Amino acid sequence: MENQRSYPGKAPETDEQPATNLNEDIKHHIMTTLGNDFYPPRKDTYYKGLAYSVRDRLVKRWLNSQRSFYDKSAKRVYYLSLEFLPGRFLMNYVTNMQLNKACEKTLEETGFTLEDIEEQEWDAGLGNGGLGRLASCYMDSMASLNIPGYGYGIMYDYGIFYQTIVNGYQVEQCDNWVRWGTPWEFRRRGFLYKVQIYGRSEPYKNSEGKQCYRWVDTLDINAMACDILIPGYGTKNVNNMRLWAAMSTEDFSLQEFNQGDYIGAMESKVLTENISKVLYPSDEKEVGKELRLKQQYFFVAATFQDIMRRFKKHNPDFKLLPERVAVQLNDTHPAIAIAELMRLLLDEEDLEWDSAWDICVKTFAYTNHTVLPEALETWPVRLISWLLPRHMEIIYEINGRFLKMVEKQYPDNPELLRRVSIIEDGQEQRVRMAHLAIVGSHTVNGVAALHSRIIKDKLFRDFNIIFPGKIINVTNGVTPRRWVLQANPVLSALITDTIGSDWITDLDQLTKLIPHADNPEFREKWRQVKFANKERLVKYIKRKVNMDVSPDMLFDVHVKRIHEYKRQLLNIFHVITLYNRIKKDPDKEVVPRTVIFGGKAAPAYVQAKLIIKLINSVADVVNNDPDVNQKLKVVFLPNYCVSQAEKIIPATDLSEQISTAGLEASGTGNMKFALNGAITIGTLDGANIEIMEEVGEDNIFIFGLTTKEVEKKKAQGYDPWAYYNSDEDLKTTLDMVRLNHFIPGEPNLFLPIWDSLMALGDRYLVLADYRAFIQAQEKVRALYLNQEQWTRCSILNTANMGKFSSDRAVREYARDIWGIESLDH
Repeated sequence: MENQRSYPGKAPETDEQPATNLNEDIKHHIMTTLGNDFYPPRKDTYYKGLAYSVRDRLVKRWLNSQRSFYDKSAKRVYYLSLEFLPGRFLMNYVTNMQLNKACEKTLEETGFTLEDIEEQEWDAGLGNGGLGRLASCYMDSMASLNIPGYGYGIMYDYGIFYQTIVNGYQVEQCDNWVRWGTPWEFRRRGFLYKVQIYGRSEPYKNSEGKQCYRWVDTLDINAMACDILIPGYGTKNVNNMRLWAAMSTEDFSLQEFNQGDYIGAMESKVLTENISKVLYPSDEKEVGKELRLKQQYFFVAATFQDIMRRFKKHNPDFKLLPERVAVQLNDTHPAIAIAELMRLLLDEEDLEWDSAWDICVKTFAYTNHTVLPEALETWPVRLISWLLPRHMEIIYEINGRFLKMVEKQYPDNPELLRRVSIIEDGQEQRVRMAHLAIVGSHTVNGVAALHSRIIKDKLFRDFNIIFPGKIINVTNGVTPRRWVLQANPVLSALITDTIGSDWITDLDQLTKLIPHADNPEFREKWRQVKFANKERLVKYIKRKVNMDVSPDMLFDVHVKRIHEYKRQLLNIFHVITLYNRIKKDPDKEVVPRTVIFGGKAAPAYVQAKLIIKLINSVADVVNNDPDVNQKLKVVFLPNYCVSQAEKIIPATDLSEQISTAGLEASGTGNMKFALNGAITIGTLDGANIEIMEEVGEDNIFIFGLTTKEVEKKKAQGYDPWAYYNSDEDLKTTLDMVRLNHFIPGEPNLFLPIWDSLMALGDRYLVLADYRAFIQAQEKVRALYLNQEQWTRCSILNTANMGKFSSDRAVREYARDIWGIESLDH
């Protein structure tokens, strides 16, 4: 089946210009905007010409949307996130604006396909992983549901890093994603906000004798707005992602330059503009910690100046702020916004504390994304006091008033006060940003049913008692426009031909596929779709790592951030076990399998980087062993990103979601894979539980300890040696790793992995779940041998994934948290 870029869906908007006009516009932009000739056609010039032509059409809709928001005095939601992970923009815009056919027709004369042109775009380096991708899915849904929404973050010059693999090791390189510029941003150079840092808080009495404060002797930085437009699907609504770039207030010191100090002449500019240079700069050193906190405050301060400007246009009374503005804090990174809004209301707008605090709490909501106490963000009091002195005063006051309220409700309980205090005592006092976010918000939400239960019952149990009903659940979702319609056009076409196109904006419609799962002809078409996607991935693998794999093999995929709790180790141990079994009994029937890994390890996370090296070392042995490599192959695809995921996910047969139970907040990769017909092998963790409830226990491979069993095993005294000594396959596998079977030239290289499991107690219970994982993989093998039943399970996975649309999640946020309604355009 040909993997064409023809998209099903609603009829195009009647006011869209025909392909002939699009063709003229592209050539016009190539000549006048780029200063090039459109003949002979080149991919790079046609990409930019098409991009600017699409952007022209976007701007008209965006301006109409903004006018509509003002005309209707609409309440707006502001989604604050330190990262977004939008992926490539072109195909998302073309898909949502339903310009596919016009673009394809226009490109006919060039000989290029739309996919050829798409490949010219570099992934936007604005995010790292699930947190940022979730934010981007929600931006798509807000626009598609006609909800007036804005995303606010930072316009990073460099993304997290570009990953290459050299001799099996991860090597980080600069991700200079805007080196050639980007046609999608509007840089508002004449639209700057002043952001203050350092200085001191100065008390004074106003004309009425009231005690007031002002922030003086500060270093000032300019924040420049960079707008990227977000169109909805099947609507003319276009929302805005406003990202801030740091600009120095002092560009150049002519005096120092003339004295020969050329570096000093630029020093102030460079240090100031570092704020928006890199996503997640290393915080191993003190200067790195300070830069991260600067980033968080910088984008929050600029954002609230923008919110206030917009609010003040038509609203004279700040008591109306919660009726016009809803602010969602995506994790704790923007939590300093609570102190910033209080500063603005108290110091700039002269409100009394109680009124300001009431407005503040009614405005903010906070999404928690972790169940790990050690992952909750804290900042040293001394650092905040140095960088944001007025905010530290306000945080002390918030905490003091909060603790008085708690003490009044629960007297004679100093331990409770210690546990819930925003200020954590210890060798060095620290500000608990999650506590600040909870106290300063009207609603806190987890991102999966299990996750929300854990934070209510354990992580934030005290807060759940103090503020009953404040913590709720909103299970994550993914946008079907990006993750099926755009990423998997052949599957989209089959679904639409079978049940119609309403599923694109109403994912629950996929249940209409259920009766077709028992139709042999439909199952054959479904297999053809999967095979076409696998052929496409085979070509990509060949291009990226020069490896030949067969689309006839089972594609077993584990792509996500490399972290010990996500247990890539458990998966590679299964690979080693398969390798040993094939070597021992070459004639035994096996399901030929390609195991595909992908993901980045944080630059300072030594153990995660060693796991990448182990995967690649095992791959070298397996792929070069003629006894094995026709039955088993291992691929590590470097630089996992959104555009790579769009190729991998549609081609996946088996989705690995094997984190230690109780540690994954939700996950959204698990949703994307199942939505595209992959069958999940996973633990009862995060959203896996809800996926199992929707698709049915017979259509998912669940294994391993539950959250309660993990806790019980740890409480009883978990002994990894008991598993090592009682399981011959496991013992052989671990010994091969320890004794350098896979890299004999480097003794003791993988000893830290052995130590983490055997000497340090196997924190993530890899050994405890090993045998259950092997047994679950045996069930995978047995089912895959029966292709009719495997295909039926695959169809039923897709058919029952309606719950996991980001449209459903955003509707819940709008109804239960933001108090906001869709607008008709």
